[in-house]
Amino acid sequence: MPRNPMELNTDFSLKALNTFHVEAAAATYVRFDSVDEIIDFLGRNDLDGHRRLVLGGGSNLLFVDDFDGIVLHPLLKGIDVIKADRRHIWVRAMAGENWDDLVALAVSNGWAGIENLSLIPGSVGASAVQNIGAYGAEVKGVIDRVEAICIRSREQVRLSAKECRFGYRSSNFKRRWAGQFIITAVVFKLGLEPDFVLDYPGVKAAVQAMGPITLDRVRRAIVSIRQSKLPDPALIGNAGSFFKNPVIDGDALARLLTLNPDLPYYPQGGDHFKLAAGWLIDRCGWKGRQVGAAAVHHRQALVLVNLGGAAGRDILELSEQVHRSVFERFGIELDREVLVVP
Repeated sequence: MPRNPMELNTDFSLKALNTFHVEAAAATYVRFDSVDEIIDFLGRNDLDGHRRLVLGGGSNLLFVDDFDGIVLHPLLKGIDVIKADRRHIWVRAMAGENWDDLVALAVSNGWAGIENLSLIPGSVGASAVQNIGAYGAEVKGVIDRVEAICIRSREQVRLSAKECRFGYRSSNFKRRWAGQFIITAVVFKLGLEPDFVLDYPGVKAAVQAMGPITLDRVRRAIVSIRQSKLPDPALIGNAGSFFKNPVIDGDALARLLTLNPDLPYYPQGGDHFKLAAGWLIDRCGWKGRQVGAAAVHHRQALVLVNLGGAAGRDILELSEQVHRSVFERFGIELDREVLVVP
């Protein structure tokens, strides 16, 4: 049994630590407030053979049962400027910082590069695991390095953006490094001269309606758009987009367009095209549909919600019904963006 962390609880409720607000308990829950606490804990406790989960903001996972292992929850705080030149500034944010608080700070200081990622729920550490993205931007474009502790060796490491191998809502932290590291901080390389990304439909018009384009107006426009389309996790349980937008080749696209000439698609370079998963789900008649206390959101079909009292298994079953429906109609396999924790 693990010993001597700053805070250790057994049979610990995780309901308040996941944005779906589903009931689940961790056999062991450990909270850390400093890097030293993590290193000390790992030095005193051999976690090999123990099922473990590193928890961030809980905004991109779904518990379908109690977790019969150890939940490691780093809540490290602090944001510092570590260097700057004439064009860029390097900002080190600790993993437990709220992501949107970092965006707000960056915009208020004139640091550009993450304004399009406003109002995304979750923590700074999780942003690197997930390679969060929205409205034409992804966080991989501004990550300089990720600082972490190797659970097995207890060594502190610095991992470059290249080593992290960021992909579409993915990284090595979700693939071959899963469960091996506790992220402690992320260093971002932000711009001192904005290079606005306004190509996503509706964004430029929303910004220009406020006046000349500024970082603050881009942030305000993004926040307004998100609030008009997406439910607030504080008010209704959800994890944002449940599925990834599928990417297909030109032949598959041509076949789909034959039967669905109004299908929206977005060139990705080469012979690859991204489809809107929400559109596919909506065309299958799921938008606004409720199955028990789980539902597909009435404004955004890509979002599954807990209307109150849904278990994780209820939401998972709804997602599987949606998945089958889209495959049967379009022949498209939807991949989950949300991590399902069995």
